[in-house]
This record gives sequence, structure tokens and C-alpha cells, in this order.
Amino acid sequence: MYLGAYNACLADKPLGEALDLIAGLGLTSVEVNSGGFLPPIHLPVERLRESEDARQEYLGEFSSRGLTLTALNCNGNPLHPQADFPHRQDLLDSIELAALLGVKRVITMSGTPGVDPGSTQPAWNPLPWWSPFLDVRDHQWGVAVPFWKDVQTRAADVDVRVAIEMHPGNIVFNPSTLHRLVEEVNATHVGAEMDPSHLFWQGIDPVLAVADLGELVYVAAAKDTRVNEAAKVNGVLDDRFTRVAEGEPGYLPLGGGTTLSGWPTGSSWDFVAVGRGHDTAYWTEFLRALAKIDPDMPVNIEHEDLELDQMEGLRFAANTLIEAEKAL
Repeated sequence: MYLGAYNACLADKPLGEALDLIAGLGLTSVEVNSGGFLPPIHLPVERLRESEDARQEYLGEFSSRGLTLTALNCNGNPLHPQADFPHRQDLLDSIELAALLGVKRVITMSGTPGVDPGSTQPAWNPLPWWSPFLDVRDHQWGVAVPFWKDVQTRAADVDVRVAIEMHPGNIVFNPSTLHRLVEEVNATHVGAEMDPSHLFWQGIDPVLAVADLGELVYVAAAKDTRVNEAAKVNGVLDDRFTRVAEGEPGYLPLGGGTTLSGWPTGSSWDFVAVGRGHDTAYWTEFLRALAKIDPDMPVNIEHEDLELDQMEGLRFAANTLIEAEKAL
């Protein structure tokens, strides 16, 4: 398999140094951000659009180190109700650029519209037990389906597969909603990025989710989740996030004038490096399930463990994955 890393946690490094660090961990795959929540730090977009020579030189940065650029990552909200919100165009541009580079996967999120045609802010509506919430769901899917039909057409035209991260906060957040989107747009080039971290805290077993989705899984993330004792009291849904002002630790712009919220103190769950929430034997089963779909599946580490620094988290996750693969 292609075991690798997503470049976001190395955004403070020049491209060459970041790639050297990834290769030095014994990894072979890289996923590079192309817009959305995060800027394309390691992707000179305009230069790559303009010149085949530039594209070949860029890809050579990877191949010369024994690495393969396996995906562009454009996670964001392409269904934001503000018409000028940038994530929508970022996704469409990422599909075009992936085709130019010969990269066959673009990772994104499904997006979240507002609650009605007059909304200016997105709203997640995961539990429509009351009829007004059903009305919201109908509106949101009515917005989503035409957009994703257009994405499907564009992706199919250039033979790039768009992999949706099933991320809470979006209309697609679990296998059933992924299936619904694929069916409603009659997709051939829209499927799933299997990021187990968001499934773990929902109570979903990612190995079973892989089996359920089958060939709809195009690429995978390697990120773990630890469910804490606080979940026994507060459950896994927690609204105690806070605002982080510019200049404060943890401040991170996420495009369109938005920012990352502060994580709750005494949280019910935390993202942790691969192996710190589930043991190596579990990750072997996860890799085995992916290999049944595609023996060359890219599995890229996404380091968001706040308890480990930049390289500690990457190294811990890489060692776990490499050991897990040896047991296949």
C-alpha cells in the first residue's frame, strides 16, 4: 500500500524539507493541500497551471525522494450559503489542477448549506426527529444534489475521483449519507475518503464502514481518536467550543473570514496519533479491509494530536502504520 502523510502539519517547512521529513519516516505517499480551509502552501497553483515543464519539475520533487503525490486535499464547505464563499471554486479548481498533474484523487467535504433559501450561515442538521428539521434536510439536499451532479460531471470528464471525507458538520458524515449522495447524483467519480477518526467518536467501526462502502472508498486518512472518560457523562456531542482571537494560541484562519474554534477543556474525545486510540492490531485490520478494495490504496497520516509535537506525532503514526502493514 501507499503509506504517507498529509502535508498540513508541515506547512511551516519549505516543500523540499517537508518531503525529506516524510521520506525519512519510511513513507511513500504525500497528500498536498490545494485550497479550502487551508491555503496551498506547497502547491504553486498558477505556475503549475501555466506550464507542463513546471508540472514535471514539481512532480520530480516527489519522485526523486521515492514519494508519490497521491491526492490533492481541498477540504472546506463548498455548499456555504454565501455565494462568494471561496471553498466552492477552490474545489472546482482543484479537480482541474489534479487532472493537469495526473493526480487521480481530490479529497474534500460534502459541504453544509443553510437552513432555507434566505440563510447566510451553514447549519448542521444530523437528527431530524421533528418535522421542521425534515424541512431543513429537504432544503439542504435540494442544494447539494445539483452542485454534486456538476462536480460528478467535471470529475468524470477529466477522470479524477473526488473523495468525500465523512465529517460531522456536513450533510455527508457517515456511510449512509455517503451512499445517498452517490445514488442521487448517479456518481461514478464521487466516493469516500475513509477517515476513521470522525467515525470512531460516532460509534462507527471503520473496518465495517469500509466493507459497507466497498469500491466507493478511493483513499484513506490515518488519524486515530481516543474517547475519554468525560464521554460517560456528557456523551460525544459537546458544544463547549470557544472563539480564538487573532494572536492567541491556536488561532487559525479557515477561509472566507472564518476561523478554527478552540477545543473544549475536559473533552469527551480527542484526535490522537495512529496507535494512541486503537492498537496496532486494529490498524492491521483497517489496512486489510482497505487492501481488499485496492491493494495500492493511499493511506495518508493526518497529524492532529495536540499532545505530541509536529514530528513526534508523525513518527508515532508512521511507526504504527508500518508495523500494522507488516502483519498483513
